[in-house]
Amino acid sequence: MAAAAILVLTSLPDADTARRMARELVEARLAACVQIGAPVESLYHWRGRLETATEIPLSIKTRADAWPGLARAIRERHPYELPEIVAVPIIDALPEYLDWIVARTLPG
Repeated sequence: MAAAAILVLTSLPDADTARRMARELVEARLAACVQIGAPVESLYHWRGRLETATEIPLSIKTRADAWPGLARAIRERHPYELPEIVAVPIIDALPEYLDWIVARTLPG
């Protein structure tokens, strides 16, 4: 039976940092899969100024009950003062894919 799964989004300042975090999350079984995206340009307000940055997005697939541990692990490893760590529920997917996520991750 398929369990609840989530997609967690974050972004890192460079490819090396993104690869390192992705590997550590999968090796720790906090994530079943982490996709490392192509560089994107981010535009945002920070400390009263309009800022831009080139970032590497990560899409992290995990089980919903792993969220607390995953969020904590990202926060501990993330170089930003205030990192983006956003969880999005996966409302529908192939049951076999959801089972694969559950089998490859540990509960929080």
